Formats: sequence, structure tokens, C-alpha cells
Amino acid sequence: MTKTITLLDGGLGQELIKRSTAPPHPLWSTHVMMTEPELVSAVHRDFCEAGARVICLNTYAVSRFRLNTYVPDESLENMLALSHRVAAAGIEAANCSEPVSVVASLPPLNASYDHTVAPNHESAYEQYQELIQLQKHRVDGFLLETMSNMAEATAGAKAIQDEHVIGAIAFTLSDSDPSILRSGESLEDAITAVKPYEPSAILINCSIPEIVTDGMKIVAKSGIRFGGYANGFTSVEALVPGSTVDRLSQRKDLGPEEYLAFVIEWLNMGADIIGGCCEIGPAHIATIADYCKHQGIATTATIAP
Repeated sequence: MTKTITLLDGGLGQELIKRSTAPPHPLWSTHVMMTEPELVSAVHRDFCEAGARVICLNTYAVSRFRLNTYVPDESLENMLALSHRVAAAGIEAANCSEPVSVVASLPPLNASYDHTVAPNHESAYEQYQELIQLQKHRVDGFLLETMSNMAEATAGAKAIQDEHVIGAIAFTLSDSDPSILRSGESLEDAITAVKPYEPSAILINCSIPEIVTDGMKIVAKSGIRFGGYANGFTSVEALVPGSTVDRLSQRKDLGPEEYLAFVIEWLNMGADIIGGCCEIGPAHIATIADYCKHQGIATTATIAP
């Protein structure tokens, strides 16, 4: 039987920062989308042409809190719609032989990696539900990603279930201990907490690939479909709420072939949703797609089980 995996795209935000001449902004890729939307379309196009079968909208920094903090005159609804338009333009411009699906990012609502500024469960649920309701008519699913704490993860998982949409959950782990989230909460406890909401998959993301590998071993025990997409930072500890990503350093030992070595290990473990996070670009995804082609591994465009 032919092995089939879902091949996600890579890190949109860092790729945009590399291509834009504007200085980094606390809204990351959203600010680039506001000022240079053609760059966002171009990155989506390049990931499609690299072989990604799932394209994630540029909605990671689009939440009411972040917009109200940095661009209070911008509408949440308009920014979500813009992210879809620029993705559609990129997909249309791509020379793809196979169809792709589109998912929306459901991000940490206030800041990445820092659980101390996260909203409580009730507030997070209301915000995730709104984000889903505003987008579910135009996307194929949702990635609840970079979850550093159980409050946001369970809130988002419940909202996904209540809105009857397809959604995978991705946890980000401690740089030094793959058994805990960045909040210090147990990964096993987090998996147990979200399982009742029947996510389509549980993933590890925005952690270094070594940690992703060890985290996947824990997720694999749950019996749920699993996978992951690592970042290429040396560490994210320097990033604090309100700061910009130029405070983070890129690894110099994680080119496409080096990243593929980790991906092969994940595939051998049984992972079947694979992609890239920050600093993992189109060349990395193309290398994975080429490996799959030569190994007879089919790629699909759904995050559903």
C-alpha cells in the first residue's frame, strides 16, 4: 500500500522578512501583507511550486488584540479577507500539477511563546470561535498552532469542534525539555486535555527539530494522527511580547538536506503531516517533495484523518 502524507508549506513570516525591505514590525508578516501584499502572494506561489499541498493563510498575527494594539484602524474582518485574497492570487499564479487546499492559522492570541500574557480559557474560546466563524466559508480547515499553554489549546480545540470544522492542533515545546510545553505544563496532559475535542491531528511546531522529534514520540503514543513542522531558530527565548523577530538567530546547520534528515526520521516514526515553520523555506519543502516522489510516497491536500 502506498504511503500518503500531507505536505504543508513552510514558514511564511520569516520568508517575507527576508524578501521585504521594510524593517521588522511587531505584527510580523501581517505588516508586510498590509504594505507589500504582492510579496505574500509570491511566497504562497513559491511554496505551491515547491510541492506543498496545503497552504496556510497569513493570519498568524491577525487577532483583535494584536490589531487593536498595533493598527487600531484596521478591521479584523478586512485583514482576514485580505489574507485569503493574497493567498488565492499566489495559488493562481503557481504552476502546480496537483490541487492544493487552504487552511487558516489560529494563533496564540496575544503573543507567541509567552503563556503569561495569554487570555483565559473563556476569552480565548470566544476569540477563536469568532476567527473560525469569519473564515470557515472560505478555507478547508484550520491549524491551531504554536500552542504554548493548555488554556488556549483547549479553548481553540473546543471552538473547532463546536463550529464543525476540520482542525489540527500544534504544540510548541520547551527548548530544553520535549515533555513540556513552553508554559511548563506536561505535553502528555495537554494531549489528554484536547483529545475529547477530536482534533484531526496533534502536531509539534515552532520548536527546534531535535525537540520536535522527541515530542512526536510522546504524541505517537496517543493513537491520534500526528506530525510536525520545526523552526530553524537557535532559540526563541529572546523574543518577548511586543518585540520583533530580528532578535532571533537563524541556525546555520539546517539547510534543505539537513532538514530532510529530520523529516525522514519523523516519517519512519509514522508521522504523516509534515511541513516547516519559521526559517524553513520553499527550498526545504521542495527537497521533501522530491524525496517523497522518489520514495513513492504520495502527498495529499487534506489535514483530515
